[in-house]
Amino acid sequence: MEQINIQDLIPQKEPFIMVEKLLFCDLERTKTSLSITNDNIFVENDIFSQSGIIENVAQTCAARLGYLNRNQPVKIGMIGSINDFEFSGVLPEAGQEIITEISVEAEVGQVILLNASVLCNENMIATGKMKVVLTDKEI
Repeated sequence: MEQINIQDLIPQKEPFIMVEKLLFCDLERTKTSLSITNDNIFVENDIFSQSGIIENVAQTCAARLGYLNRNQPVKIGMIGSINDFEFSGVLPEAGQEIITEISVEAEVGQVILLNASVLCNENMIATGKMKVVLTDKEI
């Protein structure tokens, strides 16, 4: 994938950016990466929290929308619901990288239903479903 500044794709700004690189994106699937650092706001005692993983999934969806709509202003979205999220019990540590992949289950109007999987060191650390609702607000 071409070198893209992730901040051009998502509405979030530092220190709340939870995706670092867009690895792949098409209409149905998107894959991002994030290197966990000690100064990340979701890191406590060198461990990246479940809340950080959830936000990473939502921002992977935002990166998808930003990439697919590159010629338009970035719209702000909100997490509408989180369903069936399971965590393996092993959360990533500072210094590790997570790879997040989402697949769109349905997209109707301003609502996106997606399935997510998050890997660390090629081990599944989280899976689940999320509903993201787009607003008409642009950044």
